[in-house]
This record gives sequence, structure tokens and C-alpha cells, in this order.
Amino acid sequence: MAVPSRTSWKGHLKLSLVSVPVKAFTANDTAGEVHLNQLHKDCNSRVRYQKVCPEHGELKSEAIVSGFEHQKDSYVVVDPAELDKLRTKADRSVSIDGFIPKHAVDSRYFAGKAHYLLPDGPAGARPYALLREGMQRGDVVAIAQVVMAGREQLVLLRPLGRLLVMTGLHYPQRVRAVDEFEAEVEELAFKPEEVALTDTLIGASKLASFDLGSYSDTYVTKLKRLIEIKVAGQEVVQAPDLEEPKILNLMDALKKSVAEAQARLAGGGAEPAAPVAPPVADKKLAPSSGGRRKGPRKVEGE
Repeated sequence: MAVPSRTSWKGHLKLSLVSVPVKAFTANDTAGEVHLNQLHKDCNSRVRYQKVCPEHGELKSEAIVSGFEHQKDSYVVVDPAELDKLRTKADRSVSIDGFIPKHAVDSRYFAGKAHYLLPDGPAGARPYALLREGMQRGDVVAIAQVVMAGREQLVLLRPLGRLLVMTGLHYPQRVRAVDEFEAEVEELAFKPEEVALTDTLIGASKLASFDLGSYSDTYVTKLKRLIEIKVAGQEVVQAPDLEEPKILNLMDALKKSVAEAQARLAGGGAEPAAPVAPPVADKKLAPSSGGRRKGPRKVEGE
């Protein structure tokens, strides 16, 4: 596939005194998306949005600026060109702060935007390749900062094939801490049988191979199908739901799930499960000599 002619960004990739001219192409392809319009539900007319000044009426885009309300009904105009004056030339580069192990950044910080970085011209090809291969040999990724779309962004650089991929990161201050929610999740005690069955289920459900390309956007597929049905004037019929098995408790659910996973395994759909030791009876539940057996204490999910 030919490289698209339009770049998202051009600049330099900088590490210490090394400066590599690069260009960025967005890695996210939106070509297959279906775009819907907002309509008035009574007549299906397209809803129009007008930008209106209370004093001067409807405005054209070129007459609109951005501003910050620093006190009630009092604004200061913020011009992106003025903001850019506060940045140095170095701020406009992908400036590598350093290298870290490739799994050092938790995925919750990933912002979902990714770009392919390519060398921009023959002069950048050699240092670009040296940097990429050095990262591959060291099994590391790079933390960097760059100005894109008019604002500073924290990014992660990683080698992928012959390319470097630049993935946007959320700043830690913009990601809610785990301990805000951990108190809502109760710590539970488990029976050995539950632990053994869960391990067996996970082992039997391991995929022998994984191909992300085998997944497709089913929302877009169903949306296109719905549009075809509506355009053809046909009735939209509710898809039948599969009957869910009636499970009385957690142990039954685990046992039935293990049986299903092992059946799939027999058909070659997953990796062989690691052998799991048979469940060991909980000593607290074993009857004492001459005494009466005590019933097990209630465990969540039974």
C-alpha cells in the first residue's frame, strides 16, 4: 500500500545531540466509519447549528475566537499564535527524555492516538534506523514530549517492524487513581476447589494463536445492515437471543465452563491447559475424630 501523501506532522526526533528529520502519519484509519446526521424526528429535516452572537447575530467561522472567562462575564482572548510564542524551537520536536522497559507504562495511560513516524528524506534514514534497531536490541521504548495539534503531548515511542510508532499518553494527573475505587471491591476468601477450577478454566481457554486482524467492527457491520433494511422499506426484526444456561451457583458455573472449554480444546481451539493438582480438602472443613462435621462457611458466589 502506498504511503499517503498528507502528513499529520513534520519535525525532528531529538535524542541528546542527535536530530532526525521525521514525518508523522496517523495510524488510525477512519475510512470505514459510517457517519450519521442529526434530524428532526417529526419531519426528518437535517438539524443545522448556527453560531450566534447576542449582539450581532449569526457569525462566520473567521469571526470567532477562543477566550477564557477569568471572572463573571469577563473574558480574555487566547490566540493559538500567541501561545506558540511561549514555545521554543526545541518544543516543536519529538524530544526523547529517555528509555524505559517496554512494559513500564501501564496501558490505562494510553490515550488511543497513534502515529507512524517515518524518516523525512535521505538524511534522516540512517540515524532513524540506528535508533530503531538500538531500541529493538535493548528491548526498550522511549518517553518523549512533542507539540501536536497546538498543545504539548506526552508520547511513547516503540519500534514496530521497520517503523517507529508514537502513541499518545495521558498525563498521570488526568488519570484517576486506582485507590479511589479499590475500597468498592471486597477482599474474599476462596475454597481450594474454586481456585483449582478457575485455574483449569483459564488454562483451557488459552488461545493457541491470536490474530487481532480476525476481529472486525461489528457495530459498523450492523449499522450498514440496518441502513440497507430501512432504505429497502423492510421491517427491522429483533434478533433471537441465545438461551443462557441456568446456573445455580458459582461452582456449577465453573464446572460447566471448564467442560465447555475442554470441549473446545479437544477441537484445537486453545492451548493445552497446564495440569492442575486435584483440589485439596480444606482442613478446617474436615471432621474431627468423634466430633460432628462443621458446615463450610458461606463463600461469595455460592
